[in-house]
Amino acid sequence: MTYASPLLALPGAVAGDGIDAAVAAHYGSLFGEQRSLVAGEGFVDLSHRDVLRISGPDRLTWLHALTTQFFEGLEPGRWVTALVLSPQGHVEHAFAGLDDGAAFTAHTEPGRAAALIAHLERMKFMTRVEVEDLTADLAVAWRPSGKYDLVPREQLSTYAEAAGPAAGLWAFEALRIARGEPRFGLDTDDRTIPNEVGWLASDEPWSAVHMDKGCYRGQETVARVHNLGRPPRRLTLLHLDGSENRLPTAGSEIVPAAGGRSVGNVGSSARHHEYGPIALGLLKRNTDVTAELVVDGMPAAQEVMVDPEIGLHFRPQR
Repeated sequence: MTYASPLLALPGAVAGDGIDAAVAAHYGSLFGEQRSLVAGEGFVDLSHRDVLRISGPDRLTWLHALTTQFFEGLEPGRWVTALVLSPQGHVEHAFAGLDDGAAFTAHTEPGRAAALIAHLERMKFMTRVEVEDLTADLAVAWRPSGKYDLVPREQLSTYAEAAGPAAGLWAFEALRIARGEPRFGLDTDDRTIPNEVGWLASDEPWSAVHMDKGCYRGQETVARVHNLGRPPRRLTLLHLDGSENRLPTAGSEIVPAAGGRSVGNVGSSARHHEYGPIALGLLKRNTDVTAELVVDGMPAAQEVMVDPEIGLHFRPQR
């Protein structure tokens, strides 16, 4: 169940759409809200995201064995991102969370907790862990430091008064896309492997795959592509022609401007306060990194996020 945010009652709030309809897209100043976040001010309401908690004395060793992340010895208060892969290495679930010494609390995309919890329940066996859905109790908020806050849902309005100014999801998404940070389910599909979208980037805050740990489901695919290079596809940042007052439809094909067959599909898109309209796309690895492209009828230039030879996120920090 998705819970409509009480912050939609704030002055100027305009609701988002699709899976983001329960929170504000903006509060009346899209670019002003982006600039506030860049300056380190305010917060973003992500209370539509699902929240789950994993407790029990075996939780960290259990998560260590099940996911791509290094959980053994995880110190309390450190946020980590983790993935659950299929046996073929495709990303099935993605979540971020922290341990408080007694339980690991995580958030995932709206509507995704039930499937994740069902998977975790199937994997419990004799392990001393308990998994529960806390979406009704806890809300997620994001601060410009890159950290998340878990707020009791009934205290969200009080939290907003202290943490303001509020910035809408469109501002958050524009900055995320500009960083080249993928969003599970929007910038990925059921064939995505971590190497394609930069989840192996150890120096990025959204790094979700630890390369120095024991076996987990799907590891063979990740390790093989990491060691041999050449992932099937690569994430790229698309700088879109701003002459049309629209953004591309998610899932639209990306084709070479010079003509030819589709080389990929576009994911999430936004209007950035400096770069203009931008989007993330998954392209075939062998697509020329200098090629001009067309996305949903709009010309687009590439800014490479993931190295097509080794599958690592290498964009210089700005």
